[in-house]
Amino acid sequence: MAKGKEDGLKGIQKAAILLISLGPERSAGIFKFLKEEEIEELTLEIANTRSVTPQEKEEVINEFYEVCLAQQYIAEGGINYAKDLLEKAVGSEKAMDVISKLTASLQVKPFEFVRKTDASQIINFIQDEHPQTIALILSYLSPGQAAFIISALAPDRQADVARRIAVMDRTSPDVIKEVEKVLESKLASLVNQDYTIIGGVDAVVEILNTVDRGTERHIMETLEIEEPELADEIRKKMFVFEDILLLDDRAIQQVLRSVDNSDLEMALKNANEQVQTAIFNNLSKRLAVMIKEDMEFMGPVRMKDVEEAQQKIVNIIRKLEDSGEIVISRGGGDEIVV
Repeated sequence: MAKGKEDGLKGIQKAAILLISLGPERSAGIFKFLKEEEIEELTLEIANTRSVTPQEKEEVINEFYEVCLAQQYIAEGGINYAKDLLEKAVGSEKAMDVISKLTASLQVKPFEFVRKTDASQIINFIQDEHPQTIALILSYLSPGQAAFIISALAPDRQADVARRIAVMDRTSPDVIKEVEKVLESKLASLVNQDYTIIGGVDAVVEILNTVDRGTERHIMETLEIEEPELADEIRKKMFVFEDILLLDDRAIQQVLRSVDNSDLEMALKNANEQVQTAIFNNLSKRLAVMIKEDMEFMGPVRMKDVEEAQQKIVNIIRKLEDSGEIVISRGGGDEIVV
């Protein structure tokens, strides 16, 4: 293929040539990740592509490989890191061409460089920062990283940082850039200039669901004193009805002993199949049949009534957990002593 011809190909044409080159099985696997209109557009383009020369295939595949390589490098260390490695692999001019194509539409998350760093190392250079700075950084980290870090903070700072994450809404790009600069992040110049929505109750719930029970209890008890409304909002989201799947059979049976049948029937009306199966498997056959029959005769119900019944069961679960009668498998730092 002549150089001019390759440069003149549209993106859809290159995509069609790539799929033709990959063969039907691999192309079918890629189609699973595309929207219906994209599949239709690509299928039409493939149908209209009469022939592809070996040179065309090679050039399109090489370009695809270079773009994938650049994306991998960016994920590992940012644009500058990707540019340096690509220059060594394909030369300076080609590296700039590939990077420019990507950065036209690429949005790199703030603190992406920090996300690739071990949490124990992050603690060393943020533990003495202002709680608001720590809250900002943790809002961008994975729940696992954030949970590890917040657990390692001094007890008197844990609840303060958690509260700041929960009430955080929008943060100026300039503030984010300044914090990234302090952390020597390589992504400061790429932060999206729109205000970035971060933090919030959902973010702190994810973190608290991952930390060990002792840290969670300390944070929640402190927030209940200092920010009772916020603590109540967080607690409602910390364990939803569907999370009953986190309990083992013995714990589910213990919960069910404290639940009224009428509440259970109402709660199960909108429950998914997995939750229903988990509950019915822990009831006697006779009681399971009775509840299923009652649910069928119940007919349509208000969603508000279903949610209230589910919340009653959630409250029972939380009460049993607080008293140590059951254990919720969080996947975090909880330890079970036999």
